[in-house]
Amino acid sequence: MGGMDSKLGLVRLAERTYGYMQKDEGLGWSNAGVIVGADSVLLIDTLFDLHLTRKMLDEIESKVRKPIKRLVNTHHNGDHFWGNQLLIGAEIIGHRMFRSEMVKMTPEAAQIINSLPSDIPAAALLKKAMAPFDFSGIRLTPPTLVFDSRLTVYVDDQEVELIHVGPAHTSTDVIVFFPAERVLYAGDIVFRLCTPIGWEGTFANWISALNRILELAPEKVVPGHGPLCGLEGVTEMRDYLTYVYQEAKGCFERGMTMAEAAKSIDPGPYALWTEPERIVSNVARAYREFRGEPFDTPVDPIELANIMVEIRQGR
Repeated sequence: MGGMDSKLGLVRLAERTYGYMQKDEGLGWSNAGVIVGADSVLLIDTLFDLHLTRKMLDEIESKVRKPIKRLVNTHHNGDHFWGNQLLIGAEIIGHRMFRSEMVKMTPEAAQIINSLPSDIPAAALLKKAMAPFDFSGIRLTPPTLVFDSRLTVYVDDQEVELIHVGPAHTSTDVIVFFPAERVLYAGDIVFRLCTPIGWEGTFANWISALNRILELAPEKVVPGHGPLCGLEGVTEMRDYLTYVYQEAKGCFERGMTMAEAAKSIDPGPYALWTEPERIVSNVARAYREFRGEPFDTPVDPIELANIMVEIRQGR
């Protein structure tokens, strides 16, 4: 990808495609995408709050100069759809489960995190992550057009393929592929050079989703978080998940607790990825699988954050 890796804001990928790239500064700093038609724009994802989304929409308006008439949300996490209300009159597309899943984490709940006592290490970690964002005024604005496994939409006479690959990172994961320009918008199926966090799903499904991307063979991939990449970013993500799963399995079989496993696993080459302590969430997912628990078993973010703090302090 050459020098493209470091570009931020609206980055042109090909004649009709752009990535909207934010610097990876931790939780919530997501990317978005744009596919341009003759008279209108298809937007892929909005951002974590209204201010950031307005900033993105202003840049799209100034550089592309066409109205956004359709929006695809890659999944129901707030950093990919909490700006939806600003797309007045646009058709919003997402997976069928989106509406029921989106209420699991609301802007009001995110605001409450800011009122937690800072003397709790996990609370201090979460408050610091949420501090850059303003969750006031957000109205949950879900898709108005939903689909189950696959949907093809058109930008002019060019197909855009929407493929449900969840439950992987979440239950509603959708990837967006524009074959005409070999550009794929991966949502949070791909974290690039930053440690992933998964919510509802399994390792097998997530790895299968990454293999699906490899089969489509895009030339450029816009990850949900981190810089632009090609297939190397997809392969590295798959290798990370495979590594953590195998290491966690060995720890589980030796009778170690989830916390002990997360603290003991050497991040190896992935130690240079941002926030390597997020391995806790991935080990916790693996342990749920080893115990035979459902893929959507709720997680305790405070418990996970406490262990992340211990790992960060240990380093």
